[in-house]
Amino acid sequence: MNTNNNSTKDQKLQPDKKVLNLVESEEFETNQGNLRNPGIDFSLDLVSNISVNRSAVERRCSSYGPRRSIKKDKQAAWLLKAISLIDLTTLSGDDTVARVRRLCSKAKQPISISLESELGVGSLNLSVAAVCVYHDMLSAAKEVIKDTKINLAAVSTGFPAGLSPLPLRLQEIEYSVDSGANEIDIVISRRHVLEGNWKALYDEVKMFREKCGDAHMKTILATGELGNLTNIAKASQICMMAGADFIKTSTGKESVNATLPVSLVMVRMIRDYYNKTGTSVGFKAAGGISDTKTALLFMTMVKEELGRRWLEPNLFRFGASSLLGDIERQLDHFSSGFYSSSYRHPIA
Repeated sequence: MNTNNNSTKDQKLQPDKKVLNLVESEEFETNQGNLRNPGIDFSLDLVSNISVNRSAVERRCSSYGPRRSIKKDKQAAWLLKAISLIDLTTLSGDDTVARVRRLCSKAKQPISISLESELGVGSLNLSVAAVCVYHDMLSAAKEVIKDTKINLAAVSTGFPAGLSPLPLRLQEIEYSVDSGANEIDIVISRRHVLEGNWKALYDEVKMFREKCGDAHMKTILATGELGNLTNIAKASQICMMAGADFIKTSTGKESVNATLPVSLVMVRMIRDYYNKTGTSVGFKAAGGISDTKTALLFMTMVKEELGRRWLEPNLFRFGASSLLGDIERQLDHFSSGFYSSSYRHPIA
């Protein structure tokens, strides 16, 4: 009886050790360099010939899941990596200081201490990439995450519609930076894209970039409202020309948010920009990514299209909250063999 128990225990410990080795291996080595995109001069020639074949994009997207199946130990390792890519977000109109503080505590300890111990990954000092809040909650968030590696992000420039007067949008950025935000998620004026006014979009984003100073700028395209994939591709290029450090799919408030086809177009524009300039720009998928299966598809796409080094927080983010709860639930299942109820993994 004792021999069998010890054998069972050894069998359980072995995959956990394997997970830790996978995460800490060269394949999952963390590179937290502070990349910046200085931008380039406006050039209409770089976007005038862009045209996207939707059918080809959709065919490519449909191939990721069948071709790349991530199972067992590797899936657990990838999910631990996914946690480090999350911008944990609370952007509700009824946010309170207490709620934001709970969210920040979850950012610091994204999976329970007991699960961390069972998986044998305490040495990773796991945390999410950033906490993203409205301006008014920056001080509350800053207090909780001080002395950590977690970034403090603020949504700005008239989020989510981006329709407030330009001077006010610029002041919002200044306010957020002065309040301690080291990342600013700005929203573009969608009308510039819909009207094909690319120079106006360039000038606007360039002004936002200048106001961000040392804070990294994540430029939200609100892709669900830009009309078509060709517009999304052109807007991505223009925003990178103007100095965006990240291009981001959505505010999370549109009826259609992050989708694989939209994201594939954006990451291929990032690849094109890198090939032309040598500058690496990050990608943030936000809105609608709430389960591990979807997150793994996005990670697979990014790795295949941009390469392994883009699977780091300085070049790839998920804008999500509920995703973290599902990741913790899946890791709990990996450890115990049983699925727990979702209420056991609250976010805030």
